[in-house]
Amino acid sequence: MSLKSERRGIHVDQSELLCKKGCGYYGNPAWQGFCSKCWREEYHKARQKQIQEDWELAERLQREEEEAFASSQSSQGAQSLTFSKFEEKKTNEKTRKVTTVKKFFSASSRVGSKKAEIQEPKAPSPSINRQTSIETDRVSKEFIEFLKTFHKTGQEIYKQTKLFLEAMHYKRDFSIEEQSECTQDFYQNVAERMQTRGKVPPERVEKIMDQIEKYIMTRLYKYVFCPETTDDEKKDLAIQKRIRALHWVTPQMLCVPVNEEIPEVSDMVVKAITDIIEMDSKRVPRDKLACITKCSKHIFNAIKITKNEPASADDFLPTLIYIVLKGNPPRLQSNIQYITRFCNPSRLMTGEDGYYFTNLCCAVAFIEKLDAQSLNLSQEDFDRYMSGQTSPRKQESENWSPDACLGVKQMYKNLDLLSQLNERQERIMNEAKKLEKDLIDWTDGIAKEVQDIVEKYPLEIRPPNQSLASIDSENVENDKLPPPLQPQVYAG
Repeated sequence: MSLKSERRGIHVDQSELLCKKGCGYYGNPAWQGFCSKCWREEYHKARQKQIQEDWELAERLQREEEEAFASSQSSQGAQSLTFSKFEEKKTNEKTRKVTTVKKFFSASSRVGSKKAEIQEPKAPSPSINRQTSIETDRVSKEFIEFLKTFHKTGQEIYKQTKLFLEAMHYKRDFSIEEQSECTQDFYQNVAERMQTRGKVPPERVEKIMDQIEKYIMTRLYKYVFCPETTDDEKKDLAIQKRIRALHWVTPQMLCVPVNEEIPEVSDMVVKAITDIIEMDSKRVPRDKLACITKCSKHIFNAIKITKNEPASADDFLPTLIYIVLKGNPPRLQSNIQYITRFCNPSRLMTGEDGYYFTNLCCAVAFIEKLDAQSLNLSQEDFDRYMSGQTSPRKQESENWSPDACLGVKQMYKNLDLLSQLNERQERIMNEAKKLEKDLIDWTDGIAKEVQDIVEKYPLEIRPPNQSLASIDSENVENDKLPPPLQPQVYAG
């Protein structure tokens, strides 16, 4: 408390912060100036005094009952009437006495009487979350088992964590910004103490801080997530209404490089939408960030399959915007604010979790400011789409209410696909007829060119040449060949 005051430049008299009982420890205004130890002692004294007063009240009522019973015996004339009234009074007083004694001896008793010297705070009890959920019990056991491996350091961490939860219990009336500041200061102080005093390696510090965040935020979740003192719920409704009004936005308008006609890509898109919706069911900021990270990785895989190459940041952000528009995650603004306020700052400032979370914030900001220019549309078309008068895919006669059942929506989606197939078939038929006409024109053109050539160069049919005489023929005229060789016979 004094460190924070010095950091802000505010001078605080240290004597004013000490316990009223003079034990030397710092007091807490929520405990009427006492420290935690003295507060428990004073609380125990007040409780014992209240129990003693109730015992005295019960004894006094018993004496009055006995006196009333004795006086009723003296009047014999009205004995039956008096006895019935006495029995009724005795039953009422006995019930009141038993209820009073049970109330102050029960395990969940609370000091709520106006006669007590010390009044409790507005919270029902100084203990944290008496009626814990099953998940809270499980997380507590896991946290204790985890700290057992650190021995003395683990004991010190557990003690600091319990003190922090007790302090936060009495700060529920503070603004959410002040509670966030206290939580961030606690993260920073614990991490610095482990590194300086405990000499814990940075890797183990990160693991310990993750477990601390999981433990304390599981317990504080229902008090600090979307509190009534903020306008988070109003922002949630506004962004949901905005996304619902932008249901007509297509991937082509956002230049999304994802082809959902590919089965693998379609599965990745469905998984990404599931992860971003699942974020709202988590309690710990780190688990919510993990959902965002898984969603982003599915987006990168979908882009990689579609483009057959690794995705870039320019491809990722438009696709993330499309996933948010298609999924419309519940309580989106509340989840973003919750992560920003109570997540371990080292996780948001470094690593892929912080990168993907920053992109999600940018996607939400883009959706809030989306206009006609962002989608390369005319203002007239944008206004008609936003008002629901028409849709890029459906005509006015095909519009349907957003509240229609899934079967009706699927029916209109199928009709829309059939309409697109019909348009495609008509386009193919027109192209086929055009191709047929081009082939006929080409054939006629070739025939005409051949005819022109034939007319320009007519074919002359000449008589065939006379056949050549045989070389051995005897009737060859003008034969200038030498006489044939005659065989000669030589003697011996």
